Amino acid sequence: MTETQIVWINQLKKGNELAAFNLYNSYSKAMYNTLTRITNDQEIAKDLLQEAFVKAFRKIADLEDPMAFAGWLKRIVVNLGLEYARKNKFYFEDIEEHSQLESEEIDEKLVDNNTLHRAIKELPDGCRTVLSLHLLEGLKHKEIAEQLGISESTSRTQFRHAKKLLKTKLQHHYEY
Repeated sequence: MTETQIVWINQLKKGNELAAFNLYNSYSKAMYNTLTRITNDQEIAKDLLQEAFVKAFRKIADLEDPMAFAGWLKRIVVNLGLEYARKNKFYFEDIEEHSQLESEEIDEKLVDNNTLHRAIKELPDGCRTVLSLHLLEGLKHKEIAEQLGISESTSRTQFRHAKKLLKTKLQHHYEY
């Protein structure tokens, strides 16, 4: 976080609209990417992004430490994405534990970001959501389970299944 961003947060607390605009410009791309990974829908992500910033700006007075803004905003964004997933009943299948799931690591080939992003987008909703929340957003399986109304075991299994599917997709990509 820069000193300028801290100034913007303090100005926003005083009602400065330009500060809100500047903070939005600083954080919107990263927050949009988070929402796109959770929802797999750019239009829904845009709507949720606007909702997240409105919510954050309305509650900015509750933020005691300006240095915590990025994490605080990220939590609002992730929670809105999870709420969307719950309301739209993303399908979280209970996958039997198979020995196939034990070989879950993706080969250490260099994978370009576009290929990886496309492969993640192609995952089933449940797998993609859990993978994104755990691997990319850093949530623990217990947190994911609580937020999505699934068991911790289902979260772990979805994560392993997502990694297996990604490995398969990426292997097929590099075979061509």
